[in-house]
Amino acid sequence: MSTPDDLDALAGEYVLGTLDLVERRAVDARRSREPLLDAAIRGWEDRLAPLNELLPEATLEADLFPSISAAIDRLGADQGIAHLNRRIRRWQWAAGLASAAAVVLAVGLGASMLLTRTAQTELVALLAKDATSPAFVVSVDLASRQLTVLPSAVEPPAGKAYELWLVNARYEAPRSLGLISPSAATRSDRLASYSDEVIASSTLAVSLEPDGGSPTGKPTGPVVFSGRFVHPKI
Repeated sequence: MSTPDDLDALAGEYVLGTLDLVERRAVDARRSREPLLDAAIRGWEDRLAPLNELLPEATLEADLFPSISAAIDRLGADQGIAHLNRRIRRWQWAAGLASAAAVVLAVGLGASMLLTRTAQTELVALLAKDATSPAFVVSVDLASRQLTVLPSAVEPPAGKAYELWLVNARYEAPRSLGLISPSAATRSDRLASYSDEVIASSTLAVSLEPDGGSPTGKPTGPVVFSGRFVHPKI
């Protein structure tokens, strides 16, 4: 049986367009008989719809897909199919998240207008090393203070874990929002005690910590990903 985290991750991939045709058709069939999956898909559609509205039209080069197929064939000759499939899935997630990153960077001063169209009830942040290296999509429902972190399967080094931090000028040190999974959706209520203004004006950062998290309550390893919420003016 699928868990809520599995359904949410699947819904995210469906909406981002990273599923292949067979998988997408399977999800289409499932959502008609699984209300929870359908609700998760609608949630991601509502969450990302404003970004889609800001995307300019683009024409793909005629040889784009043959080039991709040829590159995959070359990789397949040197690597096991299972390993290749894992790499392809990571590329798909990265491509979808990079598209979101490009949109977030492009909207710039229009970020407040974007969140206004989502009734100002949810904030979304893309955590990345740079514009071409997205790692996590973070969302928070301001009504319930539910924090959701969706990864792009960026595994930490052996013996290390990713920890999420809230960084704000009001506080002398970053505040931990807990460990986050590199391979499954992470949900928490760690933002329950923070105001809308603090949440919207904060930077989110991901540090590399020992398994089990920071032993000091403060970041002890390097910050590997960071980003800010796309938010309306408070």
